[in-house]
Amino acid sequence: MTSDAHLNELGEFLRVRRAELSPRTVGLPDSGGRRVPGLRREEVSRRAAISSGYYTRLEQGRVQPSASVLAALAHALHLDDHQRDHLFELAGRRRAPHRRSAAQQAHPQLRRMLDDLTASPGVVIGRRMDILAWNPLAAALFTDFAEVPEGKRNCVRILFTDPSMRTLYADWRAVARDCVSQLRMMAARYPDDPLLAGLVGELAVENGDFGQWWGSRLVPSRRVGTMRVQHPVVGELFLDWDTFTCGSDPDQELVVWTAEPGTQSYDGLRTLASRVTWRLGGPADSRAV
Repeated sequence: MTSDAHLNELGEFLRVRRAELSPRTVGLPDSGGRRVPGLRREEVSRRAAISSGYYTRLEQGRVQPSASVLAALAHALHLDDHQRDHLFELAGRRRAPHRRSAAQQAHPQLRRMLDDLTASPGVVIGRRMDILAWNPLAAALFTDFAEVPEGKRNCVRILFTDPSMRTLYADWRAVARDCVSQLRMMAARYPDDPLLAGLVGELAVENGDFGQWWGSRLVPSRRVGTMRVQHPVVGELFLDWDTFTCGSDPDQELVVWTAEPGTQSYDGLRTLASRVTWRLGGPADSRAV
């Protein structure tokens, strides 16, 4: 726990930085008539996806923020690397924010399982909901993950930043809210993960839906479910999905989508699988980072 003096300094730092920024700097309309320079408290809190009351207590030095809140504030206040380090230091989050941890690799057994999934889409999800591996049918169903830069290959980021996802998922909002719930669980499990905190901060600032849902109380995420997609090639599909945790690495999960045999969705998946196999010119093998 950091000292009261540091929390007071943190509050002062936030107040000073807020006063330095103009609305136009952070992409907000400047309607004029402001009684104080810089941004209003509610503007900062809204961009950081926290309540205005909580942000007020931060400026008053009454609470110690989490790493994810600090990351969101760093994005909201346009802090450079030095200012960001100072922000974390004042909050008592003494970690190495720029140290890169070893990239998580898909477990070999999970990759072998993906190789055998020729009629069902499957992906391996990592600790930050990064996409570690996928089979060609998953790429054909959702998006070509190989075309997404490795550092951006994340389920939640793709869901909120790729416009095609809102067309693909018939109930995009329900899927997106479920993903936010899952990410919140990850953030609670790894509160000092700088990359996870950075992802939350980035999405909270850049996407209004994410910011709203991150700051609200969401039900726990599900491990199984059914979803409806509108695929541009094979049309409407009703798919059941299930999650399997890797026994030797609980931070990795295999997610598989299936359809009930004898249904139009089942036939649609098989049609898509046949197109994928033909396009690759051989058995569908998994891709991995």
